[in-house]
Amino acid sequence: MESASEPTAGDVATRVVLSYPEDLSRWGRFQVEKPSFRAFLRKTRDEAREGDVWEEFVGVGCCGNTLDVPLHVERVEGGPRVGEETAIEYDVREACDLRGSWRVQSEGGPSRA
Repeated sequence: MESASEPTAGDVATRVVLSYPEDLSRWGRFQVEKPSFRAFLRKTRDEAREGDVWEEFVGVGCCGNTLDVPLHVERVEGGPRVGEETAIEYDVREACDLRGSWRVQSEGGPSRA
């Protein structure tokens, strides 16, 4: 008999598609797309439902401001539970006047390319 706290295979999402705003800086995109950030989401989110908005802390700026990014759940394939094997993918949605906290990590700052 399975415990109530352990999801069954049918309950676990195989894929979750999140979107971030178009005006997220290159640095912000780099942060949310890292494998470690995807792993963080899988560990900290129990469920994903289409239409959910997850406000996620991405970093702290040099002036003490934080960069919080609204990630919208666009699609969920499989069940609603987020598990270790759930693939996290991203789309880009329209800009939302997101203001990053580090100028040096924004489009207006110096480029590392």
